[in-house]
Amino acid sequence: MAAAAAAAVAEPKTKYDRQLRIWGDQGQAALEKASICLLNCGPTGTEALKNLVLGGIGSVTVVDGSKVEQADLGNNFLLDEGCLGQSRAKSICSFLQELNDAVKAKYVEEFPATMIDTNPSFFSQFTVVIATQLPESSLLKLDSICRSANIVLVAARSYGLTGLVRVSIKEHCVIESKPDHFLDDLRLHKPWTELKQFAKSIDICDKDAVVHKHTPYIVILVRLAEKWADAHDGQLPSTRQEKREFKDLIRAHMLNVDEDNYKEAVESSYKVSVTPGISDDIRQIIDDSSSEVNLSSSDFWVLVAALKEFIANEGNGELPLEGTIPDMTSLTEYYVSLQKIYQAKAESDCLAMEHRVKSILKRIGRDPESISRAYIKTFCKNTRKLRVCRYRSMEEEFSAPVLSEVQKYLADEDSCFAMNFYILLRAADRLAANYSRLPGIFDSTGFTSEIDEDVPRLKLAAVVVLTEMGLNGASLSEDLITEVCRFAGAEIHPVAAFIGGMASQEVIKLVTKQFVPLMGTFIFNGIDLKSQVLAL
Repeated sequence: MAAAAAAAVAEPKTKYDRQLRIWGDQGQAALEKASICLLNCGPTGTEALKNLVLGGIGSVTVVDGSKVEQADLGNNFLLDEGCLGQSRAKSICSFLQELNDAVKAKYVEEFPATMIDTNPSFFSQFTVVIATQLPESSLLKLDSICRSANIVLVAARSYGLTGLVRVSIKEHCVIESKPDHFLDDLRLHKPWTELKQFAKSIDICDKDAVVHKHTPYIVILVRLAEKWADAHDGQLPSTRQEKREFKDLIRAHMLNVDEDNYKEAVESSYKVSVTPGISDDIRQIIDDSSSEVNLSSSDFWVLVAALKEFIANEGNGELPLEGTIPDMTSLTEYYVSLQKIYQAKAESDCLAMEHRVKSILKRIGRDPESISRAYIKTFCKNTRKLRVCRYRSMEEEFSAPVLSEVQKYLADEDSCFAMNFYILLRAADRLAANYSRLPGIFDSTGFTSEIDEDVPRLKLAAVVVLTEMGLNGASLSEDLITEVCRFAGAEIHPVAAFIGGMASQEVIKLVTKQFVPLMGTFIFNGIDLKSQVLAL
């Protein structure tokens, strides 16, 4: 019995081993609790959902009122000839369940536009709603519904050789933003007492070759920074010339040219000159009005309020220490000692933060134990990397875009195609509303002549969109207008797979609250194989 229980616990860790290395147990737990609603299960939506199901999302609900047609077999790999004439939502759910039987899959045979109009409360049960291939009118209604219920909306659309992905939510707070490049939090510009004492306990002028070439560069920099400051009225190197002289000071202490630790010290010498205090990005979060917390404040903002108090008191103007050090040339005993010093300082800072969090929770009428120590510890380790993402509603973006940004995108050679596609996709929806079909879709023969008829119609619709955006007199590429007509609203599988993949990636970021989601509308240009995020 015990062996069976252990196997049941181990099985998910084995199944999701690779992704656990990226977002950890906490991120995986968030995925397994999440409930996803997909609107329209064409190739774009199916690709997005397939990635989430394989990743172990908790449950999915597919809303689609279509029956499987012959055309679906050509661009949706989860459907086969046996599905013809059957509910597309039911068929997709059946195949998704085969990919991962741990995921609960349900379906609703209803057209998404009808669901949005007649049953808006339906969407409040989900963590994230993925809306694929929705026209602008339905998307605007859905965005309003999701924002009022504080539900994350991810809109995705593939259209011929182009496509877009757009996230919409009032506010999304990220603790583990995991930037690609970030300076180690070593505090060499402001070492605390225990670190200074340890550095002083090591003689950096020791003539023992083994000890000298295995003294950690952190110790070398702490000692020589102090020596520099003593000779320069307490100031650390700041100008280019001073930084060059400080490097020379480090090299002067080398006994041999092959001392890697001193080479590391030279390469890391800039860390001594790090500007003390809080970065502008973090200062903006700390000074945000949401940091004035009350009973309805989220855990994130309670921790920000505690952080503000910590900086003014125990932190002496600094954030909590992260508590990790990079690999470096060192004697094992020196490196282990350094690790313990940094970990002890980080633990002390975390304990101070925990006391302040409990005090704030009690003050606002919440249970002082309602925020776990693990959450506080994660927050403390990532205070330099916090991000708050706020999104304009789609209504605001469509009716009042940031004109300076739109003009910049249209004038820039690299982004003008993306801006053109953005406008033309909106124009295509306008044309569809007037003619009950997307441009380029016809029932009769004479394809070329009718394409020629739709080009000026789409161009006129685009002019209307531009005018509504406040861009009177702006023009679009004639070639792209023709191309969008030729696309005929087709969901080409390679494009759908890419756009669906992008959508699922954003969902994972939003559910795990790790990494920073798209801050704008992502446009894929399959003609030139380029992409752009438009911040409108």
